[in-house]
Amino acid sequence: MPEITRRALVGGGIALSGAVLLSACSRTDAAPSLVSPGDDIVDMIEAGRASTGREHRFELTAAETELDLGGTRVRTWSYGDDLPGPELRVRAGDTVVATLLNNLPDPTTVHWHGLALRNDMDGVPHLTQKQIAPGERFEYRFVAANAGTHWFHPHVGTQFDRGLYAPIIVEDPSERLSYDQEWVIILDDWLDGVESTPDQVLEELRAGMDHGGHGMGEEEGPMRMGSTLMGATSDLLGGDAGDVYYPMHLVSGRPPNDPRTFEAAPGDRVRIRLINAGADTAYRVALGGHTMTITHTDGYAVEHTEADALLLGMGERYDVLVTLDDGVFPLVALAEGKDDTGFALVRTGSGSAPDAGVRPEELEGRVLVATDLTAEEGTRLSSTKPDVVHDIELTGSMADYDWGLNGRVYDHENPTAGAFTVTQGQRVRLVLTNTTDMWHPMHLHGHHVQIGEDGPRKDTLIVLPGQTLTCDFDADNPGLWMTHCHNLYHGESGMMGVVAYTA
Repeated sequence: MPEITRRALVGGGIALSGAVLLSACSRTDAAPSLVSPGDDIVDMIEAGRASTGREHRFELTAAETELDLGGTRVRTWSYGDDLPGPELRVRAGDTVVATLLNNLPDPTTVHWHGLALRNDMDGVPHLTQKQIAPGERFEYRFVAANAGTHWFHPHVGTQFDRGLYAPIIVEDPSERLSYDQEWVIILDDWLDGVESTPDQVLEELRAGMDHGGHGMGEEEGPMRMGSTLMGATSDLLGGDAGDVYYPMHLVSGRPPNDPRTFEAAPGDRVRIRLINAGADTAYRVALGGHTMTITHTDGYAVEHTEADALLLGMGERYDVLVTLDDGVFPLVALAEGKDDTGFALVRTGSGSAPDAGVRPEELEGRVLVATDLTAEEGTRLSSTKPDVVHDIELTGSMADYDWGLNGRVYDHENPTAGAFTVTQGQRVRLVLTNTTDMWHPMHLHGHHVQIGEDGPRKDTLIVLPGQTLTCDFDADNPGLWMTHCHNLYHGESGMMGVVAYTA
C-alpha cells in the first residue's frame, strides 16, 4: 500500500486557491500572500516547541465494522471494534507519530481537535492536506504541545457522525490536581445504521425545513419529521436546540439499556474528563447525589467552580472533580431540548441500580456554561489591545439551510476565499455575532481564544441566538486554520471559514 508522507505531500504541492483575499480590516486592495502548510515557518515553529524528545507511535485503522449497541447491531465506520476508539495518551512535549490506514470505501483524514499543532498535520482536506484515499496510509507527526482533554475525528463530510472518534489525552507534567481515579467519558448522539445514515440526514436537511411556525410550543415537546426534529427548544440554548432526531444517546459508547459502569471506592476523588463528540446535540450532564467542581475547559485551567450540572456543546470538553458517596448513582447526559438522555452508572458500593430513565434533581440545579467561568490567572492572556479585529457574523436559516459566515457559504474547492487574515505575532480579536435563530458551537483550529478579559481559554464556544462574544488570541501558529460551527450539519452546509496567516 502506498504511504503518503508529509514531505511527499509538501513536495507534490497542496492545491490551495483563493489567493486574492481582503482582510476584514484591510484598507488596501493589495492581495496578501498566505503562509502555506508546508512553508518553512511551520517547521521553524515546530522546532521551537518545548519537546521532551520522547516519541509515541500509534497505529489507527479506519474501517467499516458492525457494532452491538445494547442489542441493536449497526453497520458503521470506526477506529476498531469498540466505541469510542482507542484512547491515545501522551505527556505535553511528547511527539505523536500516528499512522492511519484507511480501509474505508471513501477518502478520510484525522483532525486533532483541541491541539495547537503544526498546520500540515491538522487534517482538513483541500486546506492543510490531501485526503487519504482508500487503501492508503498517512503518518501524522507532531509535538503535542498543549496539555488537556482532547479528541480526534475525521474532517471529511459527515464521517464523524459515525463511530470515527476517540480521545487523545495530553497529560500536564506540572499537574497540581490530586485525585484517586480518572475517567474519560465521551458523549455521543447516534443514528448511523439504526434508521438512516448521516449522509441521508444531510440530504434531508438540505431540502429545507423551517423549525418555526408549526404550532408546537415548548409544552408539546419535540416532534419527528423523518430524521428532522421539530420543536426541540431550550432556554439554556436560547430557543431552538437542534435539527436532528437521534434514536440513541451514548455514554462512552453504550446506550441507556446497556449502561457502562464506572467503579470506585466510597470517598474516592475522581477526575472526570468529559467530551461531547455529538454532531447535533448539546448535553446537560449531572451525577445524581453529587456536586462537581469544574477545573478545566478545553484543556485550560479555570478557577475552581462548583456546579450541580454543566452544559457541553458539540466539541467542548470539561474536566471536573467529584468526591464520591457510598452507593450506586446515575450519571445522566440530558440531550438538551430533545427530551432524551444518555445514561451510565457510578458504583462505589452495594445497592440496586437506578432506572435508566431517571432525571436526578441536579439537572435542574446550578447549571454552568463556559461564560460563567473565570480563567485561572496563569492561563490568561496578557492585557493588550488587539492589532486586528475581525467581525464574524453567523448567518443562515433552517428554512433554506444556507448556513455561513458573513453571508458566505464555504467553498471546499476555494477554501481561502473570504479568509480572515492575520500576521504572526499579532493579538487578534474575533467578534462573533449570531444573527440566526439557532445556537452554534464555534470551533477554531490550532489556537485557543480567551472569552472577554478574564473568561476561560477555549477552542470551542457556544454562541447563542442574538449573542455577541468577543474573544482574543495570539497569532503564534502560522498556517491556514479552519474556524467553523461544530454542529456537523451546519458546518458541512457552509458555516465554515479560514483564519489565514499572511507571509
